Amino acid sequence: MVLEVDEETKEALREAFKDMVNNVECLVFVSNDPECEYCQTTLDLCELLKETSDGKIIVKVFWKEKNGKVFQKYFVNRVPSVLLYNGYIRYTGVPAGEEVRGLVETIIRISTDDPGLDPQIIAELKTKLKGKAYVEVIVTPTCPYCPYAALEANMFAFASGGKVIADTVEALENSDIADLYGVTAVPTVAINGNVEFVGVPREDMLLKAILKHQREDIKLPFHPEKRKHHLHTHYE
Repeated sequence: MVLEVDEETKEALREAFKDMVNNVECLVFVSNDPECEYCQTTLDLCELLKETSDGKIIVKVFWKEKNGKVFQKYFVNRVPSVLLYNGYIRYTGVPAGEEVRGLVETIIRISTDDPGLDPQIIAELKTKLKGKAYVEVIVTPTCPYCPYAALEANMFAFASGGKVIADTVEALENSDIADLYGVTAVPTVAINGNVEFVGVPREDMLLKAILKHQREDIKLPFHPEKRKHHLHTHYE
């Protein structure tokens, strides 16, 4: 699927990325497999971000067929995937539609080294979180609230220095994960495999749930490789 973007959208991206200070690395994992319906869309999107950021977004592309060791290094077993912040911020499935807003804001906050969270939340993350937490935000491209939940999880990962791993999972492409959690509405937030929220949680509530479910270690990849021909479910 080819990504079509008008000039107005490009200009809005250019304006947003003027706030960037430092370069941000964007790792893109794709496949030549024709069954990867959104791999080309993901490539197009990341190239658009690179173009409109005046090169401050550094895009590195890895192919499943020839970069297997890099896939293993970053524990990627689904395509397309987009990784930021050394893999602690992840998008499993194309971050398209409404999710672009959250992705753009995530990149800007990484670039400016400002997670934008309440200072007390950041302090408690650094002092109380001794273990690790894998926070999954199940989303769809048309959900207007999903980018806020994804951005919040992303910034918890950023502020925690990687003790939290944030994974925004596109439900339609990864319906087996959505079905595993019994998702009927989005955003749904799961922490270390436990569904905690439907909707956008308050920062203090998300912190409390992360502290509750933290583990000494997390085995990655968190889910097995995607099963082919999995039936899609409708999510509100």
